Amino acid sequence: MPLSMNRDVFITCAVTGSGGTQDRSPHVPRSPEQIAASAIDAARAGAAIVHCHVRDPETGKPSRDPKLYREVTERIRESDVDVVLNLTAGMGGDMVFGPTERPLPLREQGTDMAGAAERVLHVADCLPEICTLDCGTMNFAEADYVMTNTPGMLRAMGAMMTELGVCPEIEAFDTGHLWFARELVKEGVLKGPALVQLCMGVPWGAPDDLNTFMAMVNNVPDDWTFSAFSLGRNQMAYAAAAVLAGGNVRVGLEDNLWLDKGVLATNAQLVERAATVVTNMGARVIGPEEVRRKLGLTKRAPRAAR
Repeated sequence: MPLSMNRDVFITCAVTGSGGTQDRSPHVPRSPEQIAASAIDAARAGAAIVHCHVRDPETGKPSRDPKLYREVTERIRESDVDVVLNLTAGMGGDMVFGPTERPLPLREQGTDMAGAAERVLHVADCLPEICTLDCGTMNFAEADYVMTNTPGMLRAMGAMMTELGVCPEIEAFDTGHLWFARELVKEGVLKGPALVQLCMGVPWGAPDDLNTFMAMVNNVPDDWTFSAFSLGRNQMAYAAAAVLAGGNVRVGLEDNLWLDKGVLATNAQLVERAATVVTNMGARVIGPEEVRRKLGLTKRAPRAAR
């Protein structure tokens, strides 16, 4: 596939994630107030989209509490900064197995399995423009942890997102995830052309070497829109690689804590550096309104409180 550089690039900031990074940097936001403030700063720095998880404000551990999502959403929507909101729907599919000779019952610590409606509940309440759909099951970093997203679960969640009028961002951690995403569009569960995030270098999904990256890019239909990221030290390199391959950019503290060797980053600093990479390549960073037009998104207020 010949390279076709993207000249009009949007930047997504993945603000906090659900990994155990809350004690590794003082800049990783925990409370809804901190998450919203960091998202707003990232938007001011040039992010058109903010991708948000929520955490327990006291411990910093990942949470699915709809009230926390609601507070983050309201704080961002009520600010004087416009930004496209992308809420995760990836929580609620975590399985941690027991020892190799006795894998069942599952370990209570770390296991969090929920039904489709519960996993999408906060999306239905907050009505963001975008929410994520992790399009497959995979071994995920830790030895006995499996990120679980079965075909039936993905069909159910995808149909709910489509019915809500929220655009699913397909999170693809390997080529098979893109294969199934194409099937969801073919079946009419998701609308095409779709939006994709290529997640590179996440153990044990697609490694972030360029051959694998281009295999992922080549499995994205030509009329779909994609972004890409990698973890840690390769985050900014992938900002350049994604643009060169025709895609868009994701950076943020979910994926990387460092600005330079020994220098912890803020979300705004990572966005600023990514914007510099994009513009130095001769491309243009586009804002939230242009992204909404490009992707057919509608900005809405959360549902009225009951």
